[in-house]
Amino acid sequence: MEWPRRQYRAPHGVTCETRIGGIQMQSMILRSLRRHALAYGLVSLAMALLPQAAQALPTFARQTGQNCVACHTGGQFPELTPYGRMFKMTGYTIGERTMPLSVMGVASYATVANTSKSDTADSGLSTSNSGSDFYKNGEPILATGSLFAAGKITDNIGAFVQITHDRYASANSDGSSSGHTVADNMDIRFADRLIDEKRDLIYGVSLNNHPSMADPWNTAPTWMQYVPVPSPGSNQFVDGYAPYPAYGPSGNVVGLTAYAYLDRSYYGEVGFYGTADGAFRMFREGVDDSQITRLQGYNPYWRFAYTRDWGAHNLMLGTSGMLAKIYDGQAGSDPSDSNAYNQVRNTGLDAQYQYILDPHTFTAQLAYMQQVTNYSANTMAGDPSLQNSSLSPYSASDTVNTTRLKLAYTYLAKYGGSASAFSADGTSNVLNQDPTRVTGNVAGKPGTDGYTLEAFYLPLQNLRLGAQYTAYSKYNGASTNYDGLGRDASDNNTLFLYAWFAF
Repeated sequence: MEWPRRQYRAPHGVTCETRIGGIQMQSMILRSLRRHALAYGLVSLAMALLPQAAQALPTFARQTGQNCVACHTGGQFPELTPYGRMFKMTGYTIGERTMPLSVMGVASYATVANTSKSDTADSGLSTSNSGSDFYKNGEPILATGSLFAAGKITDNIGAFVQITHDRYASANSDGSSSGHTVADNMDIRFADRLIDEKRDLIYGVSLNNHPSMADPWNTAPTWMQYVPVPSPGSNQFVDGYAPYPAYGPSGNVVGLTAYAYLDRSYYGEVGFYGTADGAFRMFREGVDDSQITRLQGYNPYWRFAYTRDWGAHNLMLGTSGMLAKIYDGQAGSDPSDSNAYNQVRNTGLDAQYQYILDPHTFTAQLAYMQQVTNYSANTMAGDPSLQNSSLSPYSASDTVNTTRLKLAYTYLAKYGGSASAFSADGTSNVLNQDPTRVTGNVAGKPGTDGYTLEAFYLPLQNLRLGAQYTAYSKYNGASTNYDGLGRDASDNNTLFLYAWFAF
């Protein structure tokens, strides 16, 4: 399809539609020539291994006959254009059925500003990194890989299924690591469209495993974090782990939502989420029973948005929320005990503006989420040792407010950059105190502020090279000595380089 002057770009994710999750790396200068050589050598190798033929497109691009810039703003997957949102809301069914498989991989390099203030800094877990706290620091790695089964099943049914393998899911005492494969993002839909001279109505239902997985805007919690996040300790402060708006049951659950989109202006979605057990176990396959997000009963979720197009511009204003009862996991608690569930309420506001007119694309995103947690009776009965804390008596509830702003620009669907600012703050509570080095929180408070700068380059439509630099002015409630053991927020500043590819 040819679009006059204004060119929309292709399917959501890296198939070309991915959380690329569920589905997300930082810019500055490496501190030594040796590190530069390793990092850029890794990027060059990734490029050499990529298929160069134009027909080697992700699943959705093959299905629609469009290249990835048809659904993704400036080719910047997974951010969706208006056309990309239509493709998603119509159930991934536009086009003809084709081979439904795609693969994705991420190669990366991360280095943390200060690795010395750590109990494991000299543990000898690896000769070339700073121990388990900063596992693989300053080393290029092939971080994760995903397999996608996605696309049109019938004229009204489509799916987006992602299975991800993490090579560094856990670090072993001998310096090696163990990999793990899990069900990542899953969205199976029925959709239809009624259109005449008076109305245009798209409606459908989605069976998925993340609250906001079905959302077509990238200000939704599932989709605002773009780049897949590697798991080694050296990556724990990259942008993907900085504060983002999120729901209490963030994933590995199962939900059924119904949605409607009227006259390309009004969007509404409501549904319920529960524990992914029994026939729905596939939605959290690979997650151990002891680690799943266990919910009590049916937990309501809602999303409403208004959107408007004029010329090359698109604006969305929205709100969303969820009420959830989440198992507290306390020692001695039993999932059958109604006193073992925390009550979590999320309320969010978000907005997105896009300008899409070749050769320029610009996006501004703003998202805010308030999360109020009322702790279970079992949690409040608690550990007697908590009663002796300097913050006692501890609170029966917590409130966390998270705000995220992002500005992004792309030129010629090849060269781009973004700037993000994040802030999280809330109530102090002894339940949140943690005396651990590096990740600790002596104040029992969630306060974390900072920013991320990014530059990226898309030499091919299915390859993105990027550099992110994330800096912190506050971490876990303090600017200095936040863990009570001498670590400052700025010690966590992180440079992250990545090569992200899909075909």
